[in-house]
Parts: sequence; C-alpha cells; structure tokens
Amino acid sequence: MVSYKELGLVNTKELFKKAFEGKYAIPAFNFNNMEQLQAIISACVEERSPVILQVSKGARAYANETLLRYMAQGAVEYAKELGYNIPIVLHLDHGDSFELCKACIESGFSSVMIDGSHLPYEENVALTRKVVEFAHAHDVTVEGELGVLAGVEDEVSAEHHTYTRPEEVEDFVKKTGVDSLAISIGTSHGANKFKPEQCTRNAEGRLVPPPLRFDILEEVEKRIPGFPIVLHGSSSVPQDDVDTINKYGGALKDAIGIPEEDLRHATTSAVCKINIDSDARLAMTAAVRQVFATKPAEFDPRKYLGPARDHMKALYTHKVKNVLGSAGKA
Repeated sequence: MVSYKELGLVNTKELFKKAFEGKYAIPAFNFNNMEQLQAIISACVEERSPVILQVSKGARAYANETLLRYMAQGAVEYAKELGYNIPIVLHLDHGDSFELCKACIESGFSSVMIDGSHLPYEENVALTRKVVEFAHAHDVTVEGELGVLAGVEDEVSAEHHTYTRPEEVEDFVKKTGVDSLAISIGTSHGANKFKPEQCTRNAEGRLVPPPLRFDILEEVEKRIPGFPIVLHGSSSVPQDDVDTINKYGGALKDAIGIPEEDLRHATTSAVCKINIDSDARLAMTAAVRQVFATKPAEFDPRKYLGPARDHMKALYTHKVKNVLGSAGKA
C-alpha cells in the first residue's frame, strides 16, 4: 500500500470547497505520457493553478501503474523545481469496477471515480457506496456519476445522452457518501461530440452545437446545495487545431466541441471540476503532423514531441486563465 500523501499529492476535498466559494473550476487534465505531464505542470505552475491529473483505465494500462506512481511523484517535485508547490491530485477517470478503484488507491491515487452510470440505479448506488467505504478509509475522495454522456473516449463509449435526473441526486449522494458528482447536461466525449443533424451551421459553415441543459444543473444545485459538481466531456475542440490536422493529412470531419463561454458560465455555479482531454490530443496531433509535413527528414522524437509539448502547454494555459478561472488559486 502506497499512500498518496507519501507522494506529495492531495485529495479534492479542500480544492473543491475553495473552488465552490471562489466560483471557478479545478482543471482535470488527462495525461498518457511525459510530454503531456510536463505541459500540464509547467502551465499550472506558471499560472499558480491547482490541478487534477487524470488517468483513465486505458492510460493506466498504457503507461504502467508503477511508472504512473513515480510520474505523479515526479510531477510534485517538478512543480517545486519550477518554483511553486501547487496542489496536485492524481485521479482515476471513469473507473469501472471496485477492483480497479481499490488497486489505484493502493498504488497512490488520491482520488477515484467510480462510474456506475450505465448500471440500473440501485446497482450504481451499491457499487459507488462500496468504493466510497474503501476510499474514505484511506482518506481518498470519490466521484460518482448519474446520467450517461454520449461519445467515445478510450474505453468509455455511449451512443446517446441520458440526462441526469435531478430527482435522483439527493438520494444518490445521501446513500453513497460520494464527495462529488458527475452529471450529464449535454457535454460529450471525444472530438466529434455531436452528430451534424443535432447542430446548426454558422455563416462560415461551421457546426454550432446544441445548448447545454443549464436548467438541469440549476435543479441539481437546488436539491444538493453546495455539493461539488463535475462536467465530463468538456473539450472545446479548437478549430485551428482541427484545420491544421486536416491540412497536413488528417481526416477530422465535423469535429465539434463545447463552447468555452458555456464552460465559463458553468464555473460560476456548483461545477468545481471540468474534464478536458480531447483538446490536448488535438493540440499534440496538430503539432506533430505539422512537423512531419514541413520537415519530412526529421526523425528525432524530441524535434516533434517538443513542439507538441509547447503547443499543449499553450492550450492548458489558456484553459486555466480564460475558461476555468483557476489561475492564481493555488
């Protein structure tokens, strides 16, 4: 058993309390490799922002759980080296079983999500409660979920939205003891978050997504006042990166994300954590494709992963400063 405290990490309890009171959201950035981690930490240190490092089940398998533990510990030391000891959380994103959550807690994760949203309600409650009981015994915080997001990201896939039912949230929180709750109000996983027929088109021919269901969020807030809410699938899919990818051989047709102004509005509510993954994937891919296309003789990974890292850092900096409002909150 490795405690997250030994690694210099924190759980989400105090971070969410401050975020709720300060009307901002903690950035929850997924990472899979060193370059992503460097970009996240350097951006958040420079902006003095707390951060949640998210690892999906697939990323954990890709990176190796032992290496992940030392990467998280290294992130804490890297932040100090850069000059500021920001609060860092290591979080399991979309855990799908008690066994996975338990293994992550035992290897140093300070926060876990158990996603039983695809299960019948009572089964979701029972599974979430089981994870909470184990996690809280080790001072680890737990995120649950009600409602299903459409889209595909890693091993999480759903064809259609199932919006969160506000009438269930109070009972769910009370029975499970979760520390935060992910809800479905129209955000979606992946870079193609909506089908063209769900959208309108602007004068430039770009897709415009359907509006988020802020009425559901407001009703949830009324039923569990002061409780931390999480938004998944909140990448905005920067069109400049989509255009770069397509210019240099990509085939991202009708890629569309969540408008950043909607996310900024959400941070003024009970939303204390916003998950962003696809935007970084797009930024990294755009930079790598550009190097490959413009410098075809280049074969040194540092010469294409370095620009990718720099481009991701710019993205993370923008999100922290201009979208989530977490700059200066560390």
